[in-house]
Amino acid sequence: MAQAVEPPSNQTSFSTEYAQSGSAASAGSSIFTDATSTVDSANSSEQIGTQSIDVGTAGSEFIGAESTGAESADTEPATHTAATVKAPQPPTIGLFGSSGTNFAQQYHVTRAGKVRRIREIFSIARKFDIFHGLTPVKMRLMLEAMGPTFVKVGQNLSLRSEILPQEFCDELSKLRAEADPMPYEQVLHVLTQEYGKPVQEIFAEIDRTPLGSASLAQVHRAKLVSGEDVAVKVQRPGVRETMAQDIDIMRSVARYARHVVKSTQIVDLHGVVDELWETFQSETNFLIEAQNLRDFRDFCADYQYMDCPKPYMALCTSHVVVMDYVNGISISHPDQLVEAGYDLEEIGAKLVDNYAAQVLDEGFFHADPHPGNIMVHDGCIMMLDLGMTGKLNARNRSIMRDMIFAVGRQDSPALAEAFLRFAGPSDVSQVDHPGLLADLDAIVQDFATVQLRDLNVGELISALIALARKHNIELPSIITTVGRGLVTLEGVLDEFLPDTDMIDIITAHIASSTGVRGAIHDEAQRLAIESNKALHGSLGALAEAQTAARMLTRGQIKTNIELVGSQEPIRQMSYMVDRLTMAMIVVGLYVGSSIVYFAGIKPVVFGIPIIGFMGYVVAFVVSCWIVLDIMHKNRKPKSKGR
Repeated sequence: MAQAVEPPSNQTSFSTEYAQSGSAASAGSSIFTDATSTVDSANSSEQIGTQSIDVGTAGSEFIGAESTGAESADTEPATHTAATVKAPQPPTIGLFGSSGTNFAQQYHVTRAGKVRRIREIFSIARKFDIFHGLTPVKMRLMLEAMGPTFVKVGQNLSLRSEILPQEFCDELSKLRAEADPMPYEQVLHVLTQEYGKPVQEIFAEIDRTPLGSASLAQVHRAKLVSGEDVAVKVQRPGVRETMAQDIDIMRSVARYARHVVKSTQIVDLHGVVDELWETFQSETNFLIEAQNLRDFRDFCADYQYMDCPKPYMALCTSHVVVMDYVNGISISHPDQLVEAGYDLEEIGAKLVDNYAAQVLDEGFFHADPHPGNIMVHDGCIMMLDLGMTGKLNARNRSIMRDMIFAVGRQDSPALAEAFLRFAGPSDVSQVDHPGLLADLDAIVQDFATVQLRDLNVGELISALIALARKHNIELPSIITTVGRGLVTLEGVLDEFLPDTDMIDIITAHIASSTGVRGAIHDEAQRLAIESNKALHGSLGALAEAQTAARMLTRGQIKTNIELVGSQEPIRQMSYMVDRLTMAMIVVGLYVGSSIVYFAGIKPVVFGIPIIGFMGYVVAFVVSCWIVLDIMHKNRKPKSKGR
């Protein structure tokens, strides 16, 4: 069992930071308001039409409520151990509709709505005067003003240094999605819509002041009728339609731009939109977040020093998450942690080591570890907001371990081999191996003089991702997610826990993840597998050699040779041959026209036989074209050199 962070004896309570995307915790009133307040029936455009939930009835048919006996006893309160689903209602903003429901019907995307949204976007863009220059700060503020969809776009672009300058990427990495709080009556209305019964039958008290408010959801402290102190995360009505509408607009823009501009940048834009769509699907369905909380608690069972809030699965829906309320100290307040008796170096080391275990051992990790999602409570590091998580399969985890070791050893060939394992067998043949190795040598040399403690993980990951795209090596999208998580965590360490050596801790974790006996066993197993592959490969090579020898004796063997890097010289030679051919044609026209001139063949134009005159004109035009083409081709290398 892993050791817990040493808890101080004089622990002080602090408000928790629960809201999504870095919303600051409110130091608001702890006075609870009775939930029997009259629910405003609001207008119908803000009502959420999902399946109604009866809490406290017999049976457990609601998705997510199927827990084991021990877990149910530990997770649900005594008076709310089950939930049943009423007859399904036609969903208004449901995420998982029937297979026959298309995108526009499912998310109520209409042409008129898209036009209004486009006007709103252009209005915000004009407000920030983007047509007269856009600074990194203005771009970040503009994306925040445009809503959660554009915040996610900015967060994705923050890792695309090949698309945006590094200054913009650094500023976009600060994007957060704070928003004005929803009215308290609207929160009660959403809860009533979700559960299909009065709120007071479930919650004894709900605090009027939110713990945090983001553009996607809002969090309130509450108390269940059974006495448990909980935090309730409520999705904003209509946010799904807005995000779906924005993504539909972006897809249209990317699709049309792809036909007009033939550029790899447009392909990257299309990939950003697809990644955004995947994020949208997971983040707007709160049942996924509740399941992530439960899975992460299972992972933390072996780590005394790491945990997350316990979800109440029977009370969670696609728009509401109910979890334990936790008091603690945010990691963004290192002075308060020191005053409370915590060791910042120990917290940083255990945080990084556990994150390495999440990514490289378990393959299930928190994808957004920003300061608002990390706090310390009773000697335990608490991870909040599991809406964004990532999953790595065993193959990708193995490749990432090899890449980290290669960077630590400054081994370019090993790094190149890991890159090619990502590419897959069908793409390896198209890779320029010497060029890839040369580029990796340049990257390794850039970071060779840097101590591990001072290594900028963000710059290294951005450089490797840009290099992969340059050589058309298609990295799995999850690798970008891992990169974003590591960059975010590195920013947390640099700002609040500067004495933590991230790369050194991760490398040590990889080296010590298995004991000596385990390492010997793994090495023996790997050797056996590779020997088996080598034996079968050798037998296959002998069979192929026999076939080749038979074809050679019959004169049927053919050889295809491709010289890597020869395309450009061949293209230049083709230009030279074309110019020489045109020059010879021009010379022939001049000589032939002159012969006709001296022959005195009639009719004549300006004293020149008409046939000779036409020859001179054609020769002059072609000569001018050759000269202009040569000047144009010579100007391009000079402009590139600048």
